[in-house]
Amino acid sequence: MMFRKIALPFLMMAVACTAYATKEQKYEAVHPLTPEQSALVDKAISQEKVLIKAIRTRTPLVETYIQNTKPDVKLYMVPIDDQYMLSRVDFAKGFVDKGFNDRDVKTAKGAKGFFKGSLEAMLGLSKALGLEKFTYNPNGFMQMMFLDPNGFDKNHYVFSYVRHDFLGSVRTAVFDVHPKIKGMGRFYGRIWIEDQDGNVVRFNGTYTGPNEEDSSKYYFHFDSWRMNVQPGEWLPVAVYVEETTRIEGEKTVGLKAQTHFWGYSLKLPTRDSENVSVKVDDAVDSSQDSQDVGPLQASRAWVTQAENNVIDRLVEAGLVAPLNTDPNGYEKKILDQIVINLQVPNNLAFTDAIHTRVMLTDTIETTTVGNTILISKGLIDSLPNEAAIASVVAMELAHIAMGHHIDTRYAFNDRLMFPDTATFQKIDMYHTDHDNADAAKRAMEYLNASLYKDQLPDAGLYYAQLVDRSKALKQLNSPKLGDSLLKPDGTPWMADLQKMSPKLNWDDLAQRPANPLGFWLKTDPWDDKVHQLNAKIYAYMNPRDKMPFEVTPIFFKLQRYDATAAAAAIAPAPAAAAPPAGDPAPSPQTPAADPNAQTPAGTQPAAPPPDATPPAATPPPVTTQPAPAADPNAPQTPAPAPQ
Repeated sequence: MMFRKIALPFLMMAVACTAYATKEQKYEAVHPLTPEQSALVDKAISQEKVLIKAIRTRTPLVETYIQNTKPDVKLYMVPIDDQYMLSRVDFAKGFVDKGFNDRDVKTAKGAKGFFKGSLEAMLGLSKALGLEKFTYNPNGFMQMMFLDPNGFDKNHYVFSYVRHDFLGSVRTAVFDVHPKIKGMGRFYGRIWIEDQDGNVVRFNGTYTGPNEEDSSKYYFHFDSWRMNVQPGEWLPVAVYVEETTRIEGEKTVGLKAQTHFWGYSLKLPTRDSENVSVKVDDAVDSSQDSQDVGPLQASRAWVTQAENNVIDRLVEAGLVAPLNTDPNGYEKKILDQIVINLQVPNNLAFTDAIHTRVMLTDTIETTTVGNTILISKGLIDSLPNEAAIASVVAMELAHIAMGHHIDTRYAFNDRLMFPDTATFQKIDMYHTDHDNADAAKRAMEYLNASLYKDQLPDAGLYYAQLVDRSKALKQLNSPKLGDSLLKPDGTPWMADLQKMSPKLNWDDLAQRPANPLGFWLKTDPWDDKVHQLNAKIYAYMNPRDKMPFEVTPIFFKLQRYDATAAAAAIAPAPAAAAPPAGDPAPSPQTPAADPNAQTPAGTQPAAPPPDATPPAATPPPVTTQPAPAADPNAPQTPAPAPQ
């Protein structure tokens, strides 16, 4: 009896203490910060407010691509379906965005002008991520760009120092962060603070849910990155989202997603109206030219005028990379060289030079605008070798040679005065099924007459892999501006190449049928230019390394903005002196000196050092010098076999 009287008060005290701790204390106590660490955290809190204020003047494009996955015994995880969204964000109006309307969807009645406070795209992403219950407020998925737009300070969060770490060449201090008290939507994870100005350059973790210990039930885990895009200015550039397992009914599924931001230097129109200005720069007065223009020449000039108007409008909308005048840029050094490799042996004499430009979207698509070939970044990234790239270029060359140009109504630039978000609806750049079928036949003729003729089976593997995953990745293969590589029935337009390819074999590690997304190119988030990744290509060690068309984690080698280097990149390169008479002309393709650099399609790789391990899975190198023009009927020299 005495034992019961003594035990009861202790039991009541224990229950009370447990209840109080559950209500007030959720996280363990941490060691106090040193004065230096505390000062750096104070800097980060201050810089986060500066970032939010500065970004309100920007209207970047936001692209999100999501792949739902399921476990696989051999491949670990495989995609089972996907979603794609593209938006233009106006941070000045409460962190809201407006999605780009698909070309087959009519504009809603009364929806006029830019960014009328619509949460359409944001709620669409929230629904796709399963967050619709908690993201009807403007902070929604935008929180993945910001730690906490409303309360990132020491009153709401506890900071625990972990270590110092280098992200590329940027030295950072790493802190674990969690809310002081339990609450919904607070950040819980780890942050990296650069030690020069105190900017948060990376943070990964999740947001706390309403009442559940497992917060991932409502908020997925993410890894968010920022770049130093201008002097003293770090802006969000990419977010990777991943949940390997989650329960939906009786199914266990996962999720991988990438969100990319670009177009930070894009500006809104000067007036809030349905129209946008289209200007013509560098007009040249040729009134003194006495030569007349014939009907054929006038017709071609009319098509060129429509082409220029459309290209300029797409660049203004942030959908096509600006013209890169750098002779070592990817478009000129790689893509334009492949055009020459197809054009010369097939005696294609075009009135104007053929050029290539890059669409900045991840969707797999391509098209032509006049004498310009547009290839999406996602398509280029997924193509495994030069022969596969050449197969895409060959079909677009066939469209140009056969006169399959876009509607010339765009020669009147008033037809291009519409909001950016209506671009997919207002500009028709896709070809008819009949034109695509004819172009595919002609493209095979071009390829069989080119130096790529012995590599066509390798190119065919790409189309076999594309068909293999087309049902799961419908959104990736749904073009927004141009043409899909697949027919409506799911077979490729270049079906003859697929028939030439060997059978897909996951266990054959020598097969590289398709790359994951983000393999070749990166987009400058400030000026929208594309650059080739300087990354080593590793040989496959197992079937899980292949990941064709898949979303992968994001990792950046960060560096501080160098104004001197940026100015040098903008300045035109000095003209090269002519070689002395009798000296051989230099090759137009200079081999890369870095053995760890990712070998671009269309260039000869440098010889590796003796102690280096060659990347066995590097795409077969081929010569990209054009065939001699003296004898167009002479047989083409086959590409040298890879060593």
